[in-house]
Amino acid sequence: MTDLHLVVDRSRGVRAGVEAALRAAIRTLPAGARLPSSRALAAELGVARNTVADAYSQLVQEGYLTGDRGAGTRIATPPPQPRKQASAAPAPAIVHDLRPGRPDVSTFPVATWNAATRHVLNTRPREALQYDEAQGPAHVREILAGYLGRARGVQAEPDRVVLCSGYRQAVALVAGAIARQGGRSFAYERPGQPAIPAQLSRAGLTVKPLQVDAAGARVDQLDDAAGVVLTPAHQFPTGVPLAPKRRTEVLAWAQRTGAVILEDDYDGEFRYDRQPIGALQGLAPDLVVYAGSASKTLAPGLRLGWLVVPPHLVDAVLEEKAMNDRHSDTLTQMTLAAMIESGAYDRHVRAVRLRYRRRRDELIRALGSYRTTGIAAGLQVVLELPGEEEDAVLRKLAERGVVTFGMSRFGSGLPPALVLGYGAPAQHAWAGTLAALAAALS
Repeated sequence: MTDLHLVVDRSRGVRAGVEAALRAAIRTLPAGARLPSSRALAAELGVARNTVADAYSQLVQEGYLTGDRGAGTRIATPPPQPRKQASAAPAPAIVHDLRPGRPDVSTFPVATWNAATRHVLNTRPREALQYDEAQGPAHVREILAGYLGRARGVQAEPDRVVLCSGYRQAVALVAGAIARQGGRSFAYERPGQPAIPAQLSRAGLTVKPLQVDAAGARVDQLDDAAGVVLTPAHQFPTGVPLAPKRRTEVLAWAQRTGAVILEDDYDGEFRYDRQPIGALQGLAPDLVVYAGSASKTLAPGLRLGWLVVPPHLVDAVLEEKAMNDRHSDTLTQMTLAAMIESGAYDRHVRAVRLRYRRRRDELIRALGSYRTTGIAAGLQVVLELPGEEEDAVLRKLAERGVVTFGMSRFGSGLPPALVLGYGAPAQHAWAGTLAALAAALS
């Protein structure tokens, strides 16, 4: 039996003092060591036996001690410690961030956002802060439907709009709804977003890659898939739009097979050298699920996205949403609606569109003789690397603090290229980023 010499601080009460003294002593003792009986320790400390017994009981509940009948009170055996993994090589320091799909969050309209939030809290406080239906507030859906109609050519009735937590959740909701309705496979573009196949697989769907060429996704490869994820206005990451003939073909396929097209309109507001290409959903709203978000126009940290769903899928998608997280951040959704209604959102989009166009032009000039594609829209360009090793170029960039992605990240067997995003750097860091990029490539 272990002999304990405890100093009990009684200023917070006798029992609390005994517990604290025991905890401190236990940390110095080996696992399995037996403690004095409650009677013996109480006599030594000059306290009531029940005080010690209650302290022992509390520490048993917390996992410090074990108290098996007939075996006395002992120090609990600590859980096995996980083996230390060999430390991975440190990631390169990101001094100049040219990763695609990231906006310049320093452009976030803080004052406008705060004013819109105050307006919501002053005029609709209960609605903004209480539980809501899975679909999102009705007035937000009505305002958003109007915006999508005039800005992207989407045919959006408010009762078919589902507000969600960004594009990733949008994919998960649609995939889950399709799987529960008996769908077995889903196609996606390759190259494309690396996370999409994993999300489709998690819903229980078999993933079918579609090749992408100069006319966009090869929709002739769809076969018997239950659906397909497309970026028709500006394919990610190549930047090519889906050719008009293929738009017609994919809609005919969906009509013939009953399959669903999930349209990812991830950067629809940013068009520079051509007229905006309207959403595919506008041609066939009963065949296409339209997905958008404020991640590029405002900030990805808001986790603010939306779906426009064909009538036959609305209930299934809403059931997925209700089970997933009940509903998304209502205050954020209502703040966006207030910005749209006041015209502030449109003004912000126009301002950042001009900034990104200037950046695109400056980037193309800095790249000199390198061939680039996909430059007419969006926040990234593809820099072709004929005759060069993609990994070697990425290493040279990393040595100068420039971090971006190679085309191989988005699919295997592709020609060497870099996918350069020009949205992320803050404006004050943009010139330095261009200089570092040019120096590394030279």
